[in-house]
Amino acid sequence: MLDILKNTFLITGLVMVMLLLIEYINVRSHGHSLKRLQQSPLGQVVASALLGLVPGCIGGFAVVSLFTHRLLGVGALVAMMIATTGDEAFMLLAASPAVAAAVFAILFVMAVAVGWTVNRYVKTFPRSFSSHSFEVHAHEHTSCGKSFSGILKNFCPLSWRRAVLLGGLLVFVAVLSLGLFDHRHILEGSPCPEPGNIFFSERWLNLLFAVASMLALFLIASADNHFLEEHLWKHVVKKHFLKIFLWTLGALAVTHLLLAQVHIHDWMSDNQLLILLIAILAGIIPESGPHLVFISLFAAEAIPFSVLLTNCFVQDGHTALPLLAENPRAFICVKGLKMLLGLAIGLSGYFFGF
Repeated sequence: MLDILKNTFLITGLVMVMLLLIEYINVRSHGHSLKRLQQSPLGQVVASALLGLVPGCIGGFAVVSLFTHRLLGVGALVAMMIATTGDEAFMLLAASPAVAAAVFAILFVMAVAVGWTVNRYVKTFPRSFSSHSFEVHAHEHTSCGKSFSGILKNFCPLSWRRAVLLGGLLVFVAVLSLGLFDHRHILEGSPCPEPGNIFFSERWLNLLFAVASMLALFLIASADNHFLEEHLWKHVVKKHFLKIFLWTLGALAVTHLLLAQVHIHDWMSDNQLLILLIAILAGIIPESGPHLVFISLFAAEAIPFSVLLTNCFVQDGHTALPLLAENPRAFICVKGLKMLLGLAIGLSGYFFGF
């Protein structure tokens, strides 16, 4: 239960920090900076695929946040979800950097190709039920330049909303910096060693998350009352926090309960087609951890490269959890597309022997 709560707070906190920073960029640029993303569909796809390749889930969270606010197209979302492997990227890099580089390169090419195709041919796609987007109020075209001055005046008196945001972010920065949110998905008996190099661990990324959170902390402290009330509180916290937290908590709890009852190791056999189907079905799980079994099996030369690639293609770590919270229909559509394409990749490997 402690692991579930830690992952829930980590995911929710990172998503909220991303939303706060995006809201700031949008308002400061009067809405023009983020709108430039909409003018280049191919650029969206390439940028989202690159963000998806970043080990961990932070790049994916940023793409999901932009998609749910209608600043990125469906092709960009699909590209990110194909390219990302979540926390499994750390273990894959530790187990075999050469194999990891090959997997990431293949995923990037496929992500761009599929994302571009989806942008070109998919004309309708389910969007957020709330149909909200980032807003810029008319008077902010003249007042936004002064919105972040006079920090001391914001504390005399200190509003309870500012106090809640500052207190929450201070706690979040502290636990990230102290490593209290670091988690290890090491399977008992796994032949893959735990990363000894800091660049192959999540520790350094959590420190980067702490720096980003400190930037958000400064923005909250320096924001004027209008920006804090109308944008940070109403547009971000009230619309997103509880929904994302509850969906993430529920999904992780169900996942852990299922994994506690089902011993995936017992399912493994010499039947490659069965393993391939398991790799695809396991990819549905919006969690980092279960997919490590396929990295372990590949490291032990128990499964071929195509099964590992298929699982990496279908799964997306924690990145899909905010999408599940904001837009379940989009989550199902993208996951369904990835499963079909993953099946094609796996069957190709089965028949062509790779």
